[in-house]
Amino acid sequence: MTAILIPGLLCDGFCWEPVTARMPAYVAEVSSQDRIEQMAVDCLAIAEGPLEVAGHSMGARVAMEMARIAPGRVRKLALLDTGFGPLKDGETEKRADIVAYAHEHGMQALADRWLPPMVYEPNQTPTLMGALTEMVLRKTPEQHERQIHALVRRPDASAYLDQIACPTLVMVGRQDAWSPVEQHEEMVKLIPDVRLEIIEEAGHFAPVERPNEVADLLVPFLKG
Repeated sequence: MTAILIPGLLCDGFCWEPVTARMPAYVAEVSSQDRIEQMAVDCLAIAEGPLEVAGHSMGARVAMEMARIAPGRVRKLALLDTGFGPLKDGETEKRADIVAYAHEHGMQALADRWLPPMVYEPNQTPTLMGALTEMVLRKTPEQHERQIHALVRRPDASAYLDQIACPTLVMVGRQDAWSPVEQHEEMVKLIPDVRLEIIEEAGHFAPVERPNEVADLLVPFLKG
């Protein structure tokens, strides 16, 4: 089987380095598309045959869509720090505001505004925040806008999660304020073959806030 790892909003292979250091995998590119559905189709085209798919944040929404489109190919599914429902009240306006902010002020200003609430405060070391900022600076306001466009037009995965038959691992940082634990507990109620793992002392960027803990769970799940 081929492992495919899908980054979240404004993310890239940096967030998956704790995993790719331990196992071979493709890191998907999802900054050129503006729909979750197209991201899923493009990820399915990365390799032929059965797949093990892991997604973080927005990437997990893409992973869920892959499992819906190609249930016979997605043999294992891992969903990290994510959501599964439709738009919330006021979400379109809030996301439009941050898109405009990036265009007006640039990616450094966006990183300064966006990243700190995503990371559990005790983990906000200069090294980690510097690496996350560098990752954001590798993206452009146009790429950011495309990904936000995809998120505000996302499929409602709650309509089909009960049809995902493959083994599924759901993982979340205990202190994830953006995609809280309770949201993941609701998700696992809908997926038939699932287990939930909560990463202590981690926020929304659990894969790099607690890299060893995440990789210790994710790599054996995908490889085993």
